[in-house]
Amino acid sequence: MSDTFMGYVRSDGKVGIRNLIAIIPSVFCSGKVAERIAYQVPGSVYFRHPVGCSQVGEDLEITAKTLINIGRNPNFAGVVVVGLGCERFSPYELAEGISSSEKLLETVVIQKEGDSLKAIQQGTRAAREMQHKISAQQRETVPVSELTLALNCGGSDTTSGLIANPALGLASDRLVENGGSSLLGEITELIGTEDILARRAVNTAVHDEILDVIQRTEEKLLRQTAASSNADRNHLISKGNYDGGLSSVVEKSLGSMKKAGEAPFSGVISYGEEKKGNGLFLLDSPGHDGEVATAQVAAGAQLIAFPTGRGTPTGFPGVPVLKITGNPKTYERMTENIDINAGRVMTGESTLEEMGDTIYNDVLAVASGSQVKSEILGHDELFCITRIP
Repeated sequence: MSDTFMGYVRSDGKVGIRNLIAIIPSVFCSGKVAERIAYQVPGSVYFRHPVGCSQVGEDLEITAKTLINIGRNPNFAGVVVVGLGCERFSPYELAEGISSSEKLLETVVIQKEGDSLKAIQQGTRAAREMQHKISAQQRETVPVSELTLALNCGGSDTTSGLIANPALGLASDRLVENGGSSLLGEITELIGTEDILARRAVNTAVHDEILDVIQRTEEKLLRQTAASSNADRNHLISKGNYDGGLSSVVEKSLGSMKKAGEAPFSGVISYGEEKKGNGLFLLDSPGHDGEVATAQVAAGAQLIAFPTGRGTPTGFPGVPVLKITGNPKTYERMTENIDINAGRVMTGESTLEEMGDTIYNDVLAVASGSQVKSEILGHDELFCITRIP
């Protein structure tokens, strides 16, 4: 029998691990109204962002796809779309895109309602009604094939590639083996590993896609760094990574890829798109933690596993971010932010295999309702839609 967790089964058959109402502005102009609605309705989260207008072409298309698929994520039982009324990305287009997920849905347009106060009142009423309707829903036992785990990392040090990432890779392999899914992103931090990753593709088409995605990212970075007049701006990893003992982006890449274990790659997902099928996927995304996490949630991830050697408090609205460190000193220093001390491998209190089991079991516990520390502290900094320059 495959492993299971306790989740909320949605009308479209997908499974959420949280039962929340999402308040999503279609444009930055309606961000404050969305925020005010969320503050008045416990059990709701909002997605304030700086886009939705004055964008063209692919840049606007990525914004549209990302916001629609954030709204379709199964952690949200209902969505209140908040628009201004004259933006390029129409609130009605956003709502229409979300509607096929069959969840509770309401659209509030500030110019139609009359002003901010009326829009807040209408949105608050809609969100409260949704919250009342979903309050009686109970968790059900479901197989781990319904779980999608995002693999992300930040603030790396030498212990990340040696302990935390490989341990997470073991947990990811176990999830995929049981029919679940994992999403590996941060393409800028996979440069130099493309041949290794491509060899794990399930077929020639996926093999070629992996090589193409990483090559295109490297070419873009070469163009951007060539135009810079400040050599300090050209480093592909942050100063904190160097301080943590990493020597180059290639060294970080060799450690970063270990988050994805040894499972075969089933496909490549474009930024803002929803995952199709199960297995391990490569997600075309930049190295910015927030931009990566946002694309992973849009792809359907209900939970993010986040190794960090240096330590970080960040979280994502409505999606648990499980923090893991391979550095026992970091865990001791940031114990209120980090959930798993994989540094026990370094101190000899655990083997790498045992730590992989610990992470896997904690993933299932969080999927079944256990809160992570970033949730408890209200961290939501990782929502950040990428822009096309």
